[in-house]
Amino acid sequence: MEFAELIKTTKVDDVVLSCPGFQTIQGTLAITSHHLLFSSQAEGDREQRRTELWLLIRNVDAIEKSIQNLSWYQSSWTNGSPPENRLANASGTITLKCKDLKILQLEIPGMEECLNIANSIEALSSLESVMMTYPFFYRPQNTTLGTGWLTHITEQYYKQIASDTGAWRLSSINADFGVCPSYPPLVIVPARLDDGILQKSARFRQGRRFPVLSYYHKKNGTAMLRSSQPLVGPNRKRCHEDELLLTTVLEGGERGFILDTRSLQAAKQARVMGGGLEHRSCYHGWKRLHRALERGRSLQESFIKLVEACNDPSAHMDRWLSRLEASKWLSHVKEALNAACLAAQCLEREEASVLVHGAEGKDATLLVTALAQVILDPTCRTLAGFQGLLEREWIQAGHPFQLRCFHSAYAHARLKQEAPMFLLFLDCIWQLGRQFPFSLEFSEHLLLALFEHCYASPCGTFLGNNEKERRLCEMREKTHCLWPHINHVEKYLNPLYMYNPLVIWPSVEPQSLMLWQGLFLRWVRSSHHLDEAWAEIQRIATNSQTYSQ
Repeated sequence: MEFAELIKTTKVDDVVLSCPGFQTIQGTLAITSHHLLFSSQAEGDREQRRTELWLLIRNVDAIEKSIQNLSWYQSSWTNGSPPENRLANASGTITLKCKDLKILQLEIPGMEECLNIANSIEALSSLESVMMTYPFFYRPQNTTLGTGWLTHITEQYYKQIASDTGAWRLSSINADFGVCPSYPPLVIVPARLDDGILQKSARFRQGRRFPVLSYYHKKNGTAMLRSSQPLVGPNRKRCHEDELLLTTVLEGGERGFILDTRSLQAAKQARVMGGGLEHRSCYHGWKRLHRALERGRSLQESFIKLVEACNDPSAHMDRWLSRLEASKWLSHVKEALNAACLAAQCLEREEASVLVHGAEGKDATLLVTALAQVILDPTCRTLAGFQGLLEREWIQAGHPFQLRCFHSAYAHARLKQEAPMFLLFLDCIWQLGRQFPFSLEFSEHLLLALFEHCYASPCGTFLGNNEKERRLCEMREKTHCLWPHINHVEKYLNPLYMYNPLVIWPSVEPQSLMLWQGLFLRWVRSSHHLDEAWAEIQRIATNSQTYSQ
């Protein structure tokens, strides 16, 4: 298939672009294989007044179109007006609702051109082949393919744990993805167990996601592991190798907690479908805890309701607060932070190891393990450490970005696999940054950039659903990595940052959790004054550092 086959009209003049919070402008609209380009008409000879918009077509979540002058079009048909005149005098409006929550409106002269543009955008924004997306064509200047990827950072992280403790080892059991298709080639497991035990444990876990180390808490030698649910089923099946794996983690009479991100009832109901939960009598030393976290369709619906409420300019205060509460988004934020704090408390205060899992172990499980590390470990609060955390706990750990982020909040077609779990994680990190403004080295701008890139990006960092898919597509050889770009942008750094070696325990009281206005309201109201304030803070911080030297 050629991109040209999907583009019916390449360029239209005298298009009017409007966007909430911005001035309406007129100019030329062009469409390419991956971008929608808009260039305003210059005023006189002052070219600097020209406005340009480059919209990645993959960023379009939904398209709505309407035809103006329809009554004139119908009457001209009756009067026998030539077809080309009828089409030329009619006009249309295309509303583009983007995955980054921006809404653009294009008034296009000519009904045929309007329909052609709309149909082209619909076709180009829904390409199924990942290798036809823009990251495989993006070639910025002075940048070499294959650089900047952090796979080796994760390997070094695990090797360091194995070297420091002697109790863990790096296993290449999944080098060909034959044991678990959603795990990376290298995993870190108890040193005393051979790969044969791991293989049998994998067959006892959904999706073959057997327990692997997620985080080692150096302070007291406790460990956090993650996995999927055991395949106990209605007959209460057992796996001695799986039991041995978890028993080996607890040595010398240590305690452990299995943190299930499902409710007890949901975990019991999973037995009917072959899943379930660990038998207490079989996993000695482990105690089970439940912290139910929403996922899937219910989380997606919550996201949609919140965005709808934020985009309603007519809502008065009482109705706005009612709709905010009805969306339940802040409740999801609270429960996610609660579960992460519980996992962190087990490691830090109870001096006990933790196994985190839900059903598949690809969503809420990763949310909890990643958040807990930011709470506990100051290294994960640095820019480089946070990137490493995202790489090992989300990207390499098998969060299916391609499925979960296929649509955002506006799409009319809803796929069962969609869920803004990674967005929920970013919101929780924003809450931590708001409560501890000096403890995170990165700023809100980084979180906003990560939100945009996980849904539509010129880079390949968030493409695919797991490492196996990325290997098959040669992602690291044929696309660029996001991290080098992030590391060279000053606004992604927090000018107030000061190294904090302590654990940061967030408050989850209702008055402590706030709507992330910088994300959910950034296209609704201007952030100009806030941006100016942060620029001034940056200037003051830079000057103070200069004087101190």
